[in-house]
Amino acid sequence: MDAVEDIKSKLSIEDVVSRYMELKRAGRNWRGLSPFNSEKSPSFMVSPEKQIWHDFSSGKGGNMFSFVMEMEGVDFKGALELLARQAGIDLSQYQRSSNPERGNQKQQLSQALEMAAKFYQAHFKQNKQAQDYIIKVRKFNKDTLINFRIGYSPNTGNSLTRFLLGKGFTLAELKAAGLSTQRYSQPSDMFRGRVMIPLMDPFGSVIGFTARILEDDPNAPKYINTPQTMLYDKSRHVFGLHLAKEAIRKTGYAVVVEGNLDVIASHQADIKQVVATAGTAMTAAHFKVVGRLTQDIRLAFDQDKAGLAAAERTIPLASQADVNLSIITVTEGKDPDELIQKDPALWQQAIDKPQYALDWLIERYQLLLDITSAQGKRQFSDVLLKVVRELPDSVEQDHYITHIAELIGVSPDALRSKLTQSSQTEHRAPLRQHTTPVQLNKEQLEAIKTQNHFMALMLMQPGLRMYLKTVTEDMFLSPTTKQILGLLQDDPKFVFEDSQIPAGISGEFCQILVLLYEELYESLELLDLRNEAAQLQARLLQQYVKIKKTELAAIMRDSGETPELMNQAKQLDELLKTVRIN
Repeated sequence: MDAVEDIKSKLSIEDVVSRYMELKRAGRNWRGLSPFNSEKSPSFMVSPEKQIWHDFSSGKGGNMFSFVMEMEGVDFKGALELLARQAGIDLSQYQRSSNPERGNQKQQLSQALEMAAKFYQAHFKQNKQAQDYIIKVRKFNKDTLINFRIGYSPNTGNSLTRFLLGKGFTLAELKAAGLSTQRYSQPSDMFRGRVMIPLMDPFGSVIGFTARILEDDPNAPKYINTPQTMLYDKSRHVFGLHLAKEAIRKTGYAVVVEGNLDVIASHQADIKQVVATAGTAMTAAHFKVVGRLTQDIRLAFDQDKAGLAAAERTIPLASQADVNLSIITVTEGKDPDELIQKDPALWQQAIDKPQYALDWLIERYQLLLDITSAQGKRQFSDVLLKVVRELPDSVEQDHYITHIAELIGVSPDALRSKLTQSSQTEHRAPLRQHTTPVQLNKEQLEAIKTQNHFMALMLMQPGLRMYLKTVTEDMFLSPTTKQILGLLQDDPKFVFEDSQIPAGISGEFCQILVLLYEELYESLELLDLRNEAAQLQARLLQQYVKIKKTELAAIMRDSGETPELMNQAKQLDELLKTVRIN
């Protein structure tokens, strides 16, 4: 990864944009008033899933870098430097003069981890104890073993280290990848005699491992994770996300559990919208990652003291991320895996009945504290007001203040007074007011909007491409749009897929067109789509003729009328007759 990719991994586009303007949730996306035009109805969209933005009023769009370039009036280098500071990244480490091997080092670590995963998988096939635990005790089938790449680390001291050194990796690289360590002045395997579960990034690349001991030993931890490395950061990593993304999108929610084995068991039971974090420490970074796919996040943590503490920490983070956080109560077992082994339908039933997180927290503390005593009332209000004051919505705050007051038999005003005495969360204000950049003229602006809307329909609906017949490349103002037009005219049956964008075509601009289509046209019937395409085609041609006639008129004023110019004007008039303007 380079500086751009590292910045994208640490910052989300919605956070970058919200430093300049107010955004509100609109389904899967965020919406706000255009920073480029005065408007009363919001037409500015941000897609966390695609990590792009688009301003419907001006036709502008792009990624976080192009947004900062627009807002700050800087070039790409300036936007890179500003976002690097926000992400806490030192750009000097990416300069060839100071660290030319950084990119190569990451690639080497990734290759070492991939080879280690295959090594562990091969040894799993040879170890009966590991197979008995995974297949007979955990009851994982062959497909599950393959999908999650479960393996075994032999208890021989340094077999993996010797194997990878023999493949050309250095000991420094193996230590940097978290695969080897130093024991008694000798290089040794980090993991020995354990079932190995690869940790993968959202794209399925191995970045580390979770290792579970086979024989319980009070002197040894049950689980060991890869330490912090250049590739693995437990505060950001979401286990199983690469296999859960599609199910999360389809169901509209994500379930977060404590254990990686709980995730694996749930996926085997065909309940795949389930992921895990490292223990109960769900961070703001986790919410950013999962929140790009859904704003409905359901926690299934243990219902113990640690689970309570996790909920207290997590509810304010969820509120700040504008995520709807709820708690799943597992009643038929101590963890989801046990419930699934009893009956997967019980696990799905529990998932389908989540309780809003703060309501769940209130009920739990009602059971733990004597809220009829003065001390219990103080403790009850202390812990809950700490959470309530972090809620960004004043109506929700007032609701819970009134509710808590009723439960402990005090006046809401008493709780409000207590709340105002505690420190308040300060919300960051926008960096500065936006100054409007240089604008295209009104005709060009409207033409670009029409062209983008038209091409969104053409890209996503192959059955409408008969409307491309009268359209030519010179009718479009954007070089990128011209490229996509050429692609569709050369291959009228082309079906858009992220993974199959032809070379030379901007994938980012294609995603902007997809966002346009999803927002404006996805819910329309085919007949309505045809009507929209016809009207957009007509408007496109009409705008093109108007712009060209304005240009011709300016030339005639300067150079006089000529037969060639008059012929061009006549051709423009004839073009308008080829379509019916509704």
